[in-house]
Amino acid sequence: MDNETIQEFLDAHDYDVRKTRNGRWIDQKCTMDVVCLVADCIIEFVERTPDRRFTVKDIWYSEYTAENVRQIFSKPNPSEQASNEYDKYFGQPIKLLDAAGILHGERRGAGYRYEIVNYEILEYISFRERNCYHFLCLYIEKVLRDSGIYPLFDSFFRQQDKDSFRELKDGYTAFTIANTPINGATECGRIFTKIVNPLACKYRKRGTERGHISRDVITQDMLLYNQRNWRDILSAKPKEMTRADYEITLPKPDEDHMAVYRINRAKRNLRRFNDRYRSGVTELREERHLADSATQMHHIFPAGDYPQIADYVENLIALTPTQHFSYAHPDNHTQYIDRDYQRLCLIAKTESIRENLLHCDNQPPIYDFDLYRTVLNAGFHTEEFSEVQDLDFDDVLRRIEKYYH
Repeated sequence: MDNETIQEFLDAHDYDVRKTRNGRWIDQKCTMDVVCLVADCIIEFVERTPDRRFTVKDIWYSEYTAENVRQIFSKPNPSEQASNEYDKYFGQPIKLLDAAGILHGERRGAGYRYEIVNYEILEYISFRERNCYHFLCLYIEKVLRDSGIYPLFDSFFRQQDKDSFRELKDGYTAFTIANTPINGATECGRIFTKIVNPLACKYRKRGTERGHISRDVITQDMLLYNQRNWRDILSAKPKEMTRADYEITLPKPDEDHMAVYRINRAKRNLRRFNDRYRSGVTELREERHLADSATQMHHIFPAGDYPQIADYVENLIALTPTQHFSYAHPDNHTQYIDRDYQRLCLIAKTESIRENLLHCDNQPPIYDFDLYRTVLNAGFHTEEFSEVQDLDFDDVLRRIEKYYH
């Protein structure tokens, strides 16, 4: 799914806060990683529920959700305590998705019961944080434009000084108090951060930090709820320290619950896609294996050696058990990779991505060509794949071959 498709969906809605009176169209917990995780939990829940409708409690009490939230955010099991915190953690992103028109909620007693209106966009948001970030930026800007207050944000992004920041924050606060049930500047300030910083990141501008204009340009790692991913961590390596020495100081993969969650999510997403749109067959189409189901989501470049690309679906390939354990990992030694078979996997993956992005109208685009270049650069310890022109798969294949001759 591209930004144009999302924009078409958003353009079909009027999000003018002066009409909706909805001050909770976005909220404190609505960061890109939290919204992505909650969307993933919704997808997992409805896939197992014939009714496909749900309440906030249905999502937070599900086994899948409780396990991931407990590990990732170091919070107690939602069935045990902290009910109010979980109500916000799940309720606020769900309210955002409802306000955006992706979900539709109807009051049932003291709460709301939701159904999915646009499954395709919800699945896109759930796929990875990068997707959710793109959606949030488009959604936030559309709400601000519909509400007539985007010029305040535009002025701040152009001027980038304390005066324009104060005018923006005061203007947003006054607008919200005048047009919604929210009546306190403190509450407005908490929500304001979740509005201005994603746009600041998009336009590579300063945003807000601790109630003031930020000292630096806002980056994506600053938008996360309370976790930093491997790419953010590795990019923070001190210049005077070698990468090998720096990685020794990092948490082990089994200690980084967010990393484990993202890897498992990528594997689930690829298998779901492969089962749904490719009849579950292997991506490495060897005649003797076509009758077997591709149940193994194999890392082309091993997760342990390349943690920064371990959760990229572009680094995963659907294989049969025989292909995985007998060929990709020689003699079932999963700590080793057969280099010749790795080459075949990369060729097959390149063709899968080419097919998905260029030739298949009957399946949603799940890959990102720029991220595939990132995978190849990391896997081969180079930057040369950055030179490849957008969607030039033939050039990708030529460059891959150089590393195996």
